[in-house]
Amino acid sequence: MSVVGATLPGMTEELWVRVHRGTQEIGGTCIELEAGGARLVLDVGRPLSARAGDAVELPAVRGLASGDDPSLLGVVISHGHLDHYGLLDQVSPDVPVFAGKAAAAVVEAARFFSPGPSLRPTVHLADRVPLRIGPFTVTPYLVDHSAFDAYALQIDACGRRVFYTGDLRGHGRKSVLFERLVAEPPEHVDTLIMEGTHVRASADDVPAQRTESEADVERAIAGTLRATRGLVVVAASAQNVDRLVSCYRAARRAGRTLLVDLYGVAVAQATSRSSIPQPGFPSLGVWVPRRQKLRVLRSGEFRRTAEVRGLRVFDEQIAARPDRYAIYTGSSSIAELAAGALDASGAVIWSMWSGYLSEASGTRLRGLCAAKRIPFVEHHTSGHASVADLRRLCAAIDARAVVPIHTEGAARYGDFFPRAAERRDGDWWAA
Repeated sequence: MSVVGATLPGMTEELWVRVHRGTQEIGGTCIELEAGGARLVLDVGRPLSARAGDAVELPAVRGLASGDDPSLLGVVISHGHLDHYGLLDQVSPDVPVFAGKAAAAVVEAARFFSPGPSLRPTVHLADRVPLRIGPFTVTPYLVDHSAFDAYALQIDACGRRVFYTGDLRGHGRKSVLFERLVAEPPEHVDTLIMEGTHVRASADDVPAQRTESEADVERAIAGTLRATRGLVVVAASAQNVDRLVSCYRAARRAGRTLLVDLYGVAVAQATSRSSIPQPGFPSLGVWVPRRQKLRVLRSGEFRRTAEVRGLRVFDEQIAARPDRYAIYTGSSSIAELAAGALDASGAVIWSMWSGYLSEASGTRLRGLCAAKRIPFVEHHTSGHASVADLRRLCAAIDARAVVPIHTEGAARYGDFFPRAAERRDGDWWAA
């Protein structure tokens, strides 16, 4: 156990908690804890409702922006999604940050292609390795989620125990982590702060009894690849490492070579996991979209293309044999491909949240595919646990209180989980 910070004077006998954002919305999560005159923050997320370019203020945590309050001992980031760390660039560099090592590396690799805050961890989190931060003992639990190196967090202080799930699921490629958490849950939890993305606000919206797994997505993608004569483009997030694995396995099953772009290469290499598909894997090549070529040119980072020179597949090669390839890239590259090898004999697979399709860029993409008669299909599954799996987790942990977070259905927690205790943003309460 490593020790960071020091216990401050004015200790109280209780562990206090307040959620600054998240009790009534999905994303933008931020939680503050106080014990013994010291404070700790869990996540500083950017709200999903904020549009690109919108200014979003930090939650009202004393010393978070200024770094001049010694009672604030740090910020613990559960995982590398912007709705959990996206305001970190407004946090004073004097405030320590705790995050997973691989999560920080993936976020740093992504910043070249998609500028955003760095996780800049002072100390790295490790699975089930307790970390002492002043009067707090933080124990991270590696979980199954669509972000790489994601953690749930157990916090002990003043004889009380809080367990914050962060974002998690039980149907991904790392579902064994969820099953382990259910089989070996933290004991004697006073308050379970549990994400409920799939707990809906309306009683008319009945939760699905079964959620498609990543294995189901892999099979569906493989089926589309086999059934399609031309080029298939998978529109997906480069940072969804589980989905990259699913697509690579699907391409192999269908006898195709998977092409990833430079963003995907950078993220895969940043995981430092030899099991993640990356340059050197059989039947894996690299296609570089125009916007990434320009980024390399303007930055002068020519090593990025030099390192994959022998693996690159160019537009004319794809056009000559489109049936040989599947491309894993961002949706912004599809128009470029549709001007070349991608035509009505091929297909676009949308492998992200369907809500993005209602945004302007999604509408344009659907219109493009319709105009060119390119088949458009969706093969995706959520990064968040089904209600059925949350109920299993809740029963296993058996906390004295279950507090909703990362949900629009807080008022309905009592329909699914015993001892549900709805809280309001900004209110302090004893754990």
